[in-house]
Amino acid sequence: MTITGRDLIDLGFEQGKALAAALEHVNARGLEGDALAAWVAENKPAPRLQLQDAPEIRFNLDAETEDEVENVAKVRSTMDVLMRTPTLRAGAVMPDACPAGPEGTIPVGGVVAAENAIHPGMHSADICCSVMITEFADAEPCEILEAVHQATHFGPGGRPNGKRYTMSADLYDAFRENRFLRDAKILRAAVEHMGTQGDGNHFAFVGRSKASGTTCLVTHHGSRGPGAGLYKLGMKEAERFRKALSVGVLKQNAWIPADTPEGEAYWEALQLVRKWTKANHNCLHAATAQIAKADVKERFWNEHNFVFRKGDMYWHAKGATPIDDEMLPDTGGIQIVPLNMAEPVLLIRSEPTEANLGFAPHGAGRNMSRTAHKRMVAGRTEAEIFAEETDGLDVRFYTGNVDVSELPSAYKPAATVRAQMAQYRLADVVDEIEPYGSIMAGDWERDAPWRKKAAAKRAARARQ
Repeated sequence: MTITGRDLIDLGFEQGKALAAALEHVNARGLEGDALAAWVAENKPAPRLQLQDAPEIRFNLDAETEDEVENVAKVRSTMDVLMRTPTLRAGAVMPDACPAGPEGTIPVGGVVAAENAIHPGMHSADICCSVMITEFADAEPCEILEAVHQATHFGPGGRPNGKRYTMSADLYDAFRENRFLRDAKILRAAVEHMGTQGDGNHFAFVGRSKASGTTCLVTHHGSRGPGAGLYKLGMKEAERFRKALSVGVLKQNAWIPADTPEGEAYWEALQLVRKWTKANHNCLHAATAQIAKADVKERFWNEHNFVFRKGDMYWHAKGATPIDDEMLPDTGGIQIVPLNMAEPVLLIRSEPTEANLGFAPHGAGRNMSRTAHKRMVAGRTEAEIFAEETDGLDVRFYTGNVDVSELPSAYKPAATVRAQMAQYRLADVVDEIEPYGSIMAGDWERDAPWRKKAAAKRAARARQ
């Protein structure tokens, strides 16, 4: 008697790659009847996970304007879909929340706890996006802003030979030993991108402490090319597990089981990228102090785009600041929350509660997309908008072109975020770094070689 795939499926064996191997095995051994049923019961793959009923979501935000009503509705909708992912056990949303992709994608300002699972899509490509602050003992804000302008690098790509910061040899060797980070592109980026801040909402901010009057430097950026490369490889690995282990889970919510060799290697890779990112901040702060000949009084940092482990739970924060001591191995309990270039950077302290799940906001967030904001301010020149929104501040765009989508009006009102942070008892403000000036990448794409080439082609066609 020849056993067929239908026979095994009727006994509870699911369709899939394992079915062909099972057929070969049972037919080679002539299994049938009770012996066949017993073998299938012992060897059939575990049932693939189905979408679950969403667990409770803690919403720590309100809508006060028409734009906010629409934003909050989108955040609720995407969280409702996201939380059906079968690995998730808890979720929360911060006041700075806004959508970050197709429905079912974790929003900015979202926090989820996954059991024995690491979801690369829930920390995104900007792994370990973080902020570092240095308080100087004796420097003026203008001196520090000039120094960090010399020390930093914004825009695409890395630094050329001769203008690079040195990556630790021990850290480089650790990258080479990790199955994910030994990728040639990641290793090259780890060297070339050290001392760079990228683009988008990343910045170097200089201001004075409201409490002490001292000058402070705050930088904001993530893991650059190494993190983006790890994310890409992690998503590829997670997709393999998603297909094998689940039914109906969205691609962006694929996961790597944490207790597998792949999961252990990915977790190690995340920790190494965390070290790289902290070193990336630190080299810029150290260089700034050296250029300005300024004495450092204090320096600390925290990430707000990462995965944190407590037991077998993996807490994924997509733009949310951890305030739980168990998630903060190298800080002293004070966390950094920037708002926008015209508002103070907040220093906060808090404790985990059932509402915040151990997290606070990471910034101001947005109520609309960059494109929608540009439409909103249309009709005025960039110079007019820039002058109005940065009045009294020394604001610079590193690549020379103003990016109106990073001016204060592009973000949620800082007062609203602060009020809701207090309303939901998410954190207490212990100091404010009042703004003097800042540096951001600016609209570097406007002068990108590919854009200039395309414009030249269009002009040539128009002349024909």
